Amino acid sequence: MKHPLLYVCFFALAVLCASCGEEEYVYPDVLTEMTDLRTDANGTLYLLTNDKQEEWLLQQDDRMKGFRPDTVYRALSIYEPLAESSSASKEALLYSTQEVFAMIPVAPQFIKDGVKTDPVDIQSIWCAGQYLNLILLEKVKDQSHAFHFIEQGIVKNEDGSSTLQLSLHHDRKGDYEAFTRKVYMSVPLWAYKDRLKSGDKIEFSLNTYKEGWTTRSFTFDID
Repeated sequence: MKHPLLYVCFFALAVLCASCGEEEYVYPDVLTEMTDLRTDANGTLYLLTNDKQEEWLLQQDDRMKGFRPDTVYRALSIYEPLAESSSASKEALLYSTQEVFAMIPVAPQFIKDGVKTDPVDIQSIWCAGQYLNLILLEKVKDQSHAFHFIEQGIVKNEDGSSTLQLSLHHDRKGDYEAFTRKVYMSVPLWAYKDRLKSGDKIEFSLNTYKEGWTTRSFTFDID
C-alpha cells in the first residue's frame, strides 16, 4: 500500500522583511517546529499538527494550493498561532516550510546497490510524539546525496521488552566535502505501533565524522 507520507522539496512562503523609515518592524511570535501538514481532497494545505499533537487550521491563500490531495507532508515549519482568531478552531499563519526526509524504514535488501554508510555529523536527535527527529550535517559540493532509514530488525530482550534497531543509509555519490549543509529527517515511529509497545527501546546507529560509528538509544512511547 502506498503511504501518504512523502519526502518533498517544499516551497518558500512569505518572507518577513523590515519596514522602511524610522519605525521598527515588530516580528510576530512565531514557532519553528517539525510538523505534519495535511492537504484536503483538492490538494490544499489546511491543517498543521506539531509533535505534541496540537492542531491549527491554516489561514488560506493561493500559496496553499496545488499539492497532492489527501496527503501528509512532513516539514520544518515556521508559523504563527493566531490568538485573535474568531473561529472556534485554532488558526495559524504559515510563513515558511523546509523539506524533511520522512520515509518508513526498509530492510537492507531493498536498497539498490547495497547500504552505504558515508559519514555525517549530528546536530541533534530526539524523540517527539510519533517521530524520531534528526538534524544532521552533511558535507557537500554539488551532488545530490541519497538517504534512507534501514531496519536492521527487532530483537527480544531478557526483560521481555523489544529493541528496534535502525541505521542510516547515506550515499554521498562521490561528492566533494566542500561545505556543510543541514539535513532534516524524521523516522515515522507510528509505523511500528503494531510491533512495539510502550517502554520498548529504539537504537539508531550511524557513521559520523566526529565519533565514528555511534548509536543513540530512545524509549518507544506512543499511545
